[in-house]
Amino acid sequence: MALQIFSYFAFAVALIAIIIRVIKYATAPLHMRWELYPVPHEKGKAEYGGSYLEELNWWTKPRETDMFNELKEMMSEIFFLKGVFHHNKRVWTWSFPFHLGMYFSIGWLVLLLLGAILTATGTEVSTTAGIIGKLVYYLTIPFGYAALVLSAIGALGLYSWRLTDSEQRAFNSFSDYFNLILVFGVTGLALVAHLTGDGDFGLVRAYMASLVTFSSVPAVPFLTTLEIALVSFVVMYIPLTRMSHFVAKYFLYHSVRWNDESNQRGSAIEKRIIELLQLKVGWKAPHIQTGETWMNIVTRETKHD
Repeated sequence: MALQIFSYFAFAVALIAIIIRVIKYATAPLHMRWELYPVPHEKGKAEYGGSYLEELNWWTKPRETDMFNELKEMMSEIFFLKGVFHHNKRVWTWSFPFHLGMYFSIGWLVLLLLGAILTATGTEVSTTAGIIGKLVYYLTIPFGYAALVLSAIGALGLYSWRLTDSEQRAFNSFSDYFNLILVFGVTGLALVAHLTGDGDFGLVRAYMASLVTFSSVPAVPFLTTLEIALVSFVVMYIPLTRMSHFVAKYFLYHSVRWNDESNQRGSAIEKRIIELLQLKVGWKAPHIQTGETWMNIVTRETKHD
């Protein structure tokens, strides 16, 4: 029961932490936009880095965007780490399997949960089950091993890179090393647990079913118990660290890098800018006094000698 309580607690903490991060970034003050092109959602202009702002009297014309092209660009960055590949191929060599392993981990947990729900509702998940039960059974196995192997390889490679790259070493922190050792240790232990006693992930699926049905925990070996406890900890730990940068990255791209909405009179952007201009300056200089609002500063006439 203690293990179940810890798993419930871990998932709750992870969900709350992610929600808090999303709210924090969504309600943050308006960021200065990069104004970098091409912007993927520019319809017919993204290829050469153009903008709707180059059109004559653009404010009188309906705005056309290409969401398919933006989605394609997002997928290439999320799943293939396009930016890392172009800017640092050595890091990409290890970062790509690490992130791919994380994606497979999410898929693995979803399949385990789906299998647990099927089991709880009386649907068998095995080699002799019906179409749905058999599909979940056979998908869980490759997803699980791909998640563990790729994450372990990526974590070990990134740890080696941080340790041996003289330029990067100066920017590393204790948490950078700890996070990679943690992932490698948990995935390595999980691999041993499944290769020696739970090859088809049936035991962890049964444990997941006990969480879904709020029933007693099935008997599992010590290694599997340790794996479940550590995986629960990692699920809780990641959203509390920089490893959950996917939230920041989403807002970085959509609110800063690709944000090309025009600031027109009466718009939501104008309202946010006016609110920011009411903030007071906390420092002073010959041309600025402490406590003065930015509105006064930007609207004041400048005296020339």
